[in-house]
Amino acid sequence: MSKTVNLIKLSVGTESVEGLAEWHASKRAQTPDGLPRHVTRMWPKRETEILNGGSIYWVIKGSIQCRQVIKRLDEVIGSDGIRRCAIVLEPELIRTQSSLKRPFQGWRYLTPQDAPMDLPEGREAEEALPVELNQALAEIGVL
Repeated sequence: MSKTVNLIKLSVGTESVEGLAEWHASKRAQTPDGLPRHVTRMWPKRETEILNGGSIYWVIKGSIQCRQVIKRLDEVIGSDGIRRCAIVLEPELIRTQSSLKRPFQGWRYLTPQDAPMDLPEGREAEEALPVELNQALAEIGVL
């Protein structure tokens, strides 16, 4: 039986979950069949595990705030002739418990055990804590 692994990625230039949703609604960020995608240079080596129910967890303003289920990986050849990977996503942004994350480049693997939990039903519309407060709570072991 194949295990599941997630990806974690910084949403560079995004100020909020709503901003990420707006970007995904733009034609530039979509596949020809209208699904949101993120194009990256590297093809994940753990493709089978990702496609076994994995999600991409988005880091926005220093903390993981939401995730999207990964639907498939598409090959994209850029105008420069270089092969890239389009991580094709389900449109729904699922809010998660806020979890601080230091900046990093590219994407990383994230095990299900290390992934923040989804917010309970009815709390999806809550705004994330300010980064400074979130960091202070994490330092004292509350988060």
